[in-house]
Amino acid sequence: MKLFKIYFSPTGTTKITVDLISRQFNLETIELDLSNKMEDFSKFTFSEKDLCIIAVPSFGGRVPMAAMANIKKLNGNGSKVILVATYGNRAYEDVLLELKDTLTTLGFSCIAAIASVTEHSIAHQFATGRPDLQDKEELIKFSGQIKEVLKQGKVTKDLYVPGNNPYKEYKVIPIVPQVRQECMKCGLCAIKCPVDAISKDNPMLVDKEKCISCMRCVAICPSKARSVDEKSILAISKKLEKVCSERKMNELFL
Repeated sequence: MKLFKIYFSPTGTTKITVDLISRQFNLETIELDLSNKMEDFSKFTFSEKDLCIIAVPSFGGRVPMAAMANIKKLNGNGSKVILVATYGNRAYEDVLLELKDTLTTLGFSCIAAIASVTEHSIAHQFATGRPDLQDKEELIKFSGQIKEVLKQGKVTKDLYVPGNNPYKEYKVIPIVPQVRQECMKCGLCAIKCPVDAISKDNPMLVDKEKCISCMRCVAICPSKARSVDEKSILAISKKLEKVCSERKMNELFL
């Protein structure tokens, strides 16, 4: 029996969540990064004995298209899966349902789902520092409950998760990070961009049509040369202030 940690985590917080959830399972572990453009995801073989954790951030209440494209290459083959949606304290809307529908079609058995709050990737004043200590303890508790259900063989055959189908329209906030003169042209952002939106020959050039505003380039730039302009952040902050100011709670569905 193996544990597969499968995640799309542009800024690293979704991976932190997956790592916390996986702690309770003492299994041989294999990690699959859904943003890895060089990986052939169709080559991985799962079985009924395996457990997968598949985690994605909410992009406007939907599964990121870049992640979904690689998820659809997987063959569940009866493998049990824990669904995880992370979100920046606004809402995760149809993410878990879209994941469940897709993975069920691919032959996975959806046994549990978790909605986890993480720091907002653009407006960092919302859910700052999350997952925090309280979140971490709760996520570890959730995974313990899932482990117990697996141990007792009480897995549900039709897991309930919230959401609507048809899913909401897929919309990503069209914000392209700016590049300042501090850019050393090391090319790390171009290599790690999940959609090849940054030129490998000249990392200061960005294809605005390809950019999905995932903020990976901002998060990983060693010289801190990429950022979102203040006017855009202010506009987003005002739009989100009403719905994001109150602390949202993590949720477990079993």
